[in-house]
Amino acid sequence: MTDQELQDMRREKWRVGGNPARTLESFSEFLESVGFCLMYPQKPMPMVPTFIGAFTGEEDHLPTRQTAFSDPRAGEATELMVRLLRQRAAYEANLFGENNFLIAPSVFPYFYALVGDRSPRRTPKAGVRSDYGDLARDAFEVIRTRGPIFRLKLMQELGGGVSAAALDHALGELWSKLRITRVDYEPRAGASWDALYRWSPDAVRQGINMSVGEGLSALISKYLDCVIAAEPQEVEDFFAHFVPRSKVKDALNALLSARELSFVYIGHRSLLQVSPERSERTKERA
Repeated sequence: MTDQELQDMRREKWRVGGNPARTLESFSEFLESVGFCLMYPQKPMPMVPTFIGAFTGEEDHLPTRQTAFSDPRAGEATELMVRLLRQRAAYEANLFGENNFLIAPSVFPYFYALVGDRSPRRTPKAGVRSDYGDLARDAFEVIRTRGPIFRLKLMQELGGGVSAAALDHALGELWSKLRITRVDYEPRAGASWDALYRWSPDAVRQGINMSVGEGLSALISKYLDCVIAAEPQEVEDFFAHFVPRSKVKDALNALLSARELSFVYIGHRSLLQVSPERSERTKERA
């Protein structure tokens, strides 16, 4: 394989070679194929496809989250994304700041195993060691008992003294542990939130019953399938957003020992790929 061949294969898989996805069905197929993607490009950009790139069929001159409001393509793509979320044909998580990170349904339980809360039904405990502030705990209790609930209604339920910025921060705390998820959106009322364990109980149950190591190994294989091949450092850089690098290195070594992964050489670089034999067996089972 040459470097140009690698880039061409990525462009084809990421649908940025003039082969856009414009329907719910085609986007569901795209998301299942790549496993996960960012909504918009960002700096620094992880080596991962983007939803807006697949929507436009291009990889250059794409809107970012900051410029999306003035680009009609972003509005159309967002409408499609919301329809996917409503139908549970996609999940999202705030694992890259304010840039939506979209995940295929078949892959989501593995991400939950990495970052999800293991007691999703319980209201978070208070205390200095808690991952959640008082407002986050209050918001979760309202969402748990009244959800799905739009952001504007949630603010009213929490009381007039809550600012929009404080509520957004609290929702971010809950969302980062996959306690809650956005399930709808209306321009005037904002996002609608629900407890993830209620919105998608099977996916949460699968994630809870899975170890971090099992989830990480599956995600590394899916990531390499998505990018075709990558340097070990590139794999570590991506998954360092979710888990310590030491865990990524351990998972890579275990997958190499089990011959689930192998090396492919491009020029002077040694890149990891899913072992061809395993890839063919996976296609046959599918």
